[in-house]
Amino acid sequence: MNKDLERLIMSAGDLPTIPVVATRVMQLMQEENATADDLARVVASDPAVAARVLKISNSSFYGCQRQIQTLPHAVMMLGFVTLKSVVVAASAKQVYHPFGLTEKLLWEHSFGAGLAARIIASETRVVNPDEAFLGGLFHDLGKQIMNFIDKERFQEAIQRCYNEGASFEDAEQQLFPYTHEEAGALVIRKWNFPENLIHAVRYHHTLELPEDEDPYLVHLVHIVSLADLFCRWFGVGTIHREELDIVGSRQVQTLGLAEEQVQYLLSSFIETFRKDNELFT
Repeated sequence: MNKDLERLIMSAGDLPTIPVVATRVMQLMQEENATADDLARVVASDPAVAARVLKISNSSFYGCQRQIQTLPHAVMMLGFVTLKSVVVAASAKQVYHPFGLTEKLLWEHSFGAGLAARIIASETRVVNPDEAFLGGLFHDLGKQIMNFIDKERFQEAIQRCYNEGASFEDAEQQLFPYTHEEAGALVIRKWNFPENLIHAVRYHHTLELPEDEDPYLVHLVHIVSLADLFCRWFGVGTIHREELDIVGSRQVQTLGLAEEQVQYLLSSFIETFRKDNELFT
C-alpha cells in the first residue's frame, strides 16, 4: 500500500465522507437490542436520505409487492441487513457532489456495479447479495477520491481514455503514484467499513489474493470484479461500450458459471438497470 497516500487519506479532513446517518445505521446493526423503530428514527434524522431510502425500497430491485410508504414499513419489509445496504446506497450519492458530468458517470457506474453484483450474488448464492451490492457500489470510489484530490490530473486521465483509447488503469499508472483501488480501499477503511468490503475494493482489478484466502472473500472479490465487467460491456457510466470476453473471463471461471448463466445474468442486469436507473439518480 502506498504510504504517502495512506498518510494523506488518514490525516485529511476535507475528503468526501459518508453521511452520518449511514455510519450510525452500521453501528446500530451491531447492537443486539436494535429495533425497527430505532433504525427508522436514525434514517429519519436525515430527510434527504430518508426520501431516497423509500424511493429505492420501492424499486423492482427489491421486488416488494406492496408500496412501502413509511420507514418502519421499509425496515419490516426489507429486513435489517438489506436496509443497511439501502441506507448506505441512499447516502453514497452525496459523496459524488458537486454533480458534474464526471461525477454523474462515476455514480452511474458505481450504482450499476452494485446492481450487477447483487444480481450475480443472488444467482450464485456464494456470498451475501447485500454485501456484494455494497462492494459493487464502492468498487471505484477511488476514482472520485482522485477527482477530489487532483481534479486536473484526473481529467487528463479521463481524456486519455476517451481520446486515445487508453484503459483507465494505464492512464492512472502514467499520471498518478497510486491506483484508484488503493485510494478507495483506504477511504472506506477510514469510514470503518468491514474488511471484506475493503478487500473487494482493493483487489477488484488485480484479483491478487493469496491461494489460501477464505473462499467467501475470493468469491466476493470476483463477483464485484465481474459486475464491473458487466457495466463496461454495457456502457454503464462510460462514454463507450467495451468489447469484452466476459464468458471466458477469469471471474466467470472462478465462479464456475456456464455460458447460459452468464447470458441470463447479463440480460437480468440490463433489464433491471433500465427499469430502476431513474430511482437511483
